[in-house]
Amino acid sequence: MLPDLDSPYRRRILLRGAVAAAVLAVNPKWLRAQPAVTLRVGYQKSASLFVLQKAQGTLEKRLAPLGATVQWVEFPAGPQLLEGLNVGSVDVGYVGEAPPIFAQAAGANFIYIGHDPASPTAEALVVPKDSTIQSVAELRGRKVALNKGSNVHYLLVRLLEKHGLKYGDIQPVFLPPADARAAFERGAVDAWVIWDPFLAAAEKQLGARVLADGRGAVDNFNFYLAERGFVDRNPQVIQALFDDLVDRGRWLKSHVDEAAALIAPLQGLDPQVVKLSIQRYEFKVTPLTPAIVARQQQIADTFHGLKLIPKPIRIADAVAAKGAP
Repeated sequence: MLPDLDSPYRRRILLRGAVAAAVLAVNPKWLRAQPAVTLRVGYQKSASLFVLQKAQGTLEKRLAPLGATVQWVEFPAGPQLLEGLNVGSVDVGYVGEAPPIFAQAAGANFIYIGHDPASPTAEALVVPKDSTIQSVAELRGRKVALNKGSNVHYLLVRLLEKHGLKYGDIQPVFLPPADARAAFERGAVDAWVIWDPFLAAAEKQLGARVLADGRGAVDNFNFYLAERGFVDRNPQVIQALFDDLVDRGRWLKSHVDEAAALIAPLQGLDPQVVKLSIQRYEFKVTPLTPAIVARQQQIADTFHGLKLIPKPIRIADAVAAKGAP
């Protein structure tokens, strides 16, 4: 039975409805802001644009009108970040060429939402300053440290091919960057294939000698990825992230010294090391093109041929519609 129209209960219901209507009339955005969205950004210390966003708080400001907040989650390298994306602990991330290929082969549900231009000098194969090794060809039978499934995994494959060696001719030692540096310093490995800013730190702090960088061997594109369901539910948030990355990239390239000073404390490095690192990257976030997809497909096919991934994959299946948010 419905309560009597003049009952206290009925009057309370009517009053609540009137208050709600008044609130929406004054601020119609109130209703839209209620489903609070938290964008969980998976980043590495090498992801300078994300680190810059974190230091300047620009992404938080960009998302505030959408009723969204930001949570920053740090990972040691791309493969670990992709694991986080796959298990639902982050929504977006920034990685090199190889991690998304391994992740897609493992069934991760993500899409590419953008990329930075090629930066072949931002990764390299290095040896200790007093090493007798003078060329990549001399690595036969030697121990080479690398982060398994990272962008430098492909660099190593291509450098070995370029110098007449096969992947099976060397002894890969799979270590994340911090552990790889420790092994490199104590002489437990003969060489180390690594990316910036860890590369710049090894050069500046340890005197590491570059045997070869990516020039003539790889492109070294870097990609922005997002969990597919998050993109479907929050296209405005993804677009805001993309727009802020574009703005931060422009600012960084015209304020290199200032950017290095801001990024250095978060990367735990000297500003001069950071400056060297960011000067070797191109920061110009753009949507993926068919040509970029094709280059990424070449890497995937190479990894499948080497049995580094268990099955062939189709990169286009993981590309956002029209290649952009």
